[in-house]
Amino acid sequence: MTVTLTAEDITRLTERVEGAQVGGHAIPRLTEEYPGMTLDDGYAVQSSLRRRYIAKGHKLIGWKAGLTSRAKMIQMGVNVPSIGFLTDRMARPEGSEVSVKGLIHPRVECEVAFMTARDLAGPGCTAADVLAATDFVLPAIEIIDSRFSGFKFDLESVVADNGSAALFVGGGRPRRTADLDLPTIGVVMEKNGEMITFAAAAAVLGHPAEAVAMLVNILHDLGETLPAGSFVMSGGITEAIPVKPGDTITARYQDLGSVSIRFVD
Repeated sequence: MTVTLTAEDITRLTERVEGAQVGGHAIPRLTEEYPGMTLDDGYAVQSSLRRRYIAKGHKLIGWKAGLTSRAKMIQMGVNVPSIGFLTDRMARPEGSEVSVKGLIHPRVECEVAFMTARDLAGPGCTAADVLAATDFVLPAIEIIDSRFSGFKFDLESVVADNGSAALFVGGGRPRRTADLDLPTIGVVMEKNGEMITFAAAAAVLGHPAEAVAMLVNILHDLGETLPAGSFVMSGGITEAIPVKPGDTITARYQDLGSVSIRFVD
């Protein structure tokens, strides 16, 4: 890893990002103050943020792959996937009301989530390794929230901000991967009963398991592994759709059922 930030810089940026996440206020891109910031610097801040949340009682329950579809890369203006961590306090029940209080630019995206039955480690983790280690897959909706002013991004800042992670909802009909042709699964997102966007799961790096393998290999670079029992979101299948109070989002998945949430103040 090529970390150029000092320990003091990492602590300072961790506090800035945490303040934006907890306080629900926008901040400038971190690269505006640190133009030489590297992707490894971004992960150093993210890792520091994860340790801080865990020290405060949050439980690490899994990880998320981000920017794994061409639509999402184009929307965000980047060309490299990334990862972020998930804690128990980000989870919301299927069919529940989700408050947008404290969120700045809330958006939703449909994802295929994996539950692992065995440990996974890099380097060289493959999609086949992921499928062999998967207990089941299920539909998920991720609620992301960019904390950066003017909705302007760069990959280093987004990674430091934990991939814009905010909340997530899992549901539908969990299935064994052997019973599915994952890349061909179609997904339709409805907003207030109207179809907004649709795609196939192949939009995620050709196969959602490829995104999880990529995540495991990035974890290796960070000195981490993916333990059994992890919940892993494989990345947005479509572009992210903005939401506001009063909106109901339903994601319908071929062979996997549907998952819905309603947004309130």
